[in-house]
Amino acid sequence: MKQSLDQSANKHYLFTSESVSEGHPDKVSDQISDAILDNMLAQDPQAHVACETMCTTGQVVIAGEVTCRGWVDVQQIARKTIAEIGYTKAEYKFEAESCGILTALHAQSQDINMGVSRATEDEQGAGDQGMMFGYATDETDNYMPLTLDLAHTLVYTLARIRKEGKQMTYLRPDSKSQVTIEYDEYNKPVRIDTIVLSTQHDENVQSDKGQCTKVTPELIKQDVIDILLPRVATRDSRYSHLLHEFLKDPQAKLLVNPTGNFVIGGPHGDTGLTGRKIIVDTYGGRGAHGGGAFSGKDPSKVDRSAAYAARWIAKHLVAAGVAHEALVQVSYAIGVAEPVSLYVNTNGTAMVGLSDTEIAQRVGELFDLRPAAIIRSLKLTQPMYQETAKYGHVGRTNEVVEKTFLDADGKEYTRKVELFTWEKLDRLDEVKAKFGL
Repeated sequence: MKQSLDQSANKHYLFTSESVSEGHPDKVSDQISDAILDNMLAQDPQAHVACETMCTTGQVVIAGEVTCRGWVDVQQIARKTIAEIGYTKAEYKFEAESCGILTALHAQSQDINMGVSRATEDEQGAGDQGMMFGYATDETDNYMPLTLDLAHTLVYTLARIRKEGKQMTYLRPDSKSQVTIEYDEYNKPVRIDTIVLSTQHDENVQSDKGQCTKVTPELIKQDVIDILLPRVATRDSRYSHLLHEFLKDPQAKLLVNPTGNFVIGGPHGDTGLTGRKIIVDTYGGRGAHGGGAFSGKDPSKVDRSAAYAARWIAKHLVAAGVAHEALVQVSYAIGVAEPVSLYVNTNGTAMVGLSDTEIAQRVGELFDLRPAAIIRSLKLTQPMYQETAKYGHVGRTNEVVEKTFLDADGKEYTRKVELFTWEKLDRLDEVKAKFGL
C-alpha cells in the first residue's frame, strides 16, 4: 500500500502563474492605451485604433495609428488614467499632473484599411494574419486556472487595500505576485506550494501615535499573513481551504519582497510598454497564446476580438460538459473574413465520445467566427476595454456598468457599457443540444 501511495505522489507536479497590479509599468501603459481606445469608441463605434504607450521616469509617449470621426484630448485621458491608478505623488518620480506626455498618433494605413473595410458588413476582413487561442478549465468557478486566478486575486486585493487607505498604508501602486500549486496525477489542485509577493512601499510608515517606523520585508510579510491572505481566502469556495491550510503550514513558502526594499518602482523603476504582459492577460501559461497583444487595439484587430471569441467558445464547451478543459485555436489571413483554421484540444478530457476533430467541426457549425460576426455577437464596438487592461482579460465578471468619458471639449459624460461579454454563457443551451447533453 505504501509503495502504491509513493508511486501516486511521484506523479504530482508543480505549476506556476504570475500576475501584476494595475500600478505595474506595463499595465500603466496598457490602461492608457485602452482608455484612449474607449474614448474614441464612445464617440465613433467604428473607429480603428492601434495605440501604443511607453512610460518611464516623468514621461509618457503615446504613438500609433487612428481613424476616428471624433476627437479626444489624449493628454487629459492619459493623466486621468494615471491618477486613477494611484500615481499622484511627486516622490514616485512619475505623477499624473507633472509627467510629460508626447503624442505621435497618425492615420491608419490605407493598405490595411482596404483589407478590413468592405461594402457588406459580414465580408469585413481580418485586420491581420495570425492565430488566437482561448482556454477554459473546470478547476475554478470562473473556468480559469487556479494558479492565475489566485495570483490575480492577490494583487487585486492588495490594490483594494491600498486604495481604502485604512491598512497597510505604506503601499505604493506597483506590485507582483506568483503562485505555485501542486497538482495530483488527475490534474487536480492538492496544495499551495509557494506564494511570492513583491509590493512597492514607502520607506517609513507613521503609526496612530505619530511614531515613524521603517517598512521592512518582515513587517509587510506579517501584514500579508494577517490582512491580505485572509481576504483572498474568500475568493473561490471550492479551494479556499487550500489557502487556509497554507496559512497554517509552518513549512509553507511565503516569499514577500524577497530582494528587500522595493521603494523605487512603477515607471520610474522600470520602463513600461503596451502589450508586454500577454500571459498575465490570458491564462498564466496554462493555455496557449498566439503572440498578439490586446490593449490599444479596436475589435477589427482579430488579435483581440478572435482571442475573446475563442475564450467564449472554450468556456461554453467546459460549462456544457463537453470536456473538463478546452483549448481553442482560430487563425486568419489579413483581409479575409473566413478563418483559415479552427482547432480544439481537450487534452484527453472530452466526455461526449467524440474526437477533438469532431468537436471542432461542431463548434464551427455553431459559432460564426468571421470578424464582423464576432464583433456583433460580443458587442465589441462598445467602449469596454480599459477594465480589461488590469487583472486579466478573461475569467472576469460580465456586468453592465456606468462609465465616464471625455467629449471633444474635455467635458465628462457617462453611458452604460456591458463588460466582458465573452464571459457570458448565452449559447449554453445550443451547445448542449449540439452535443446531445
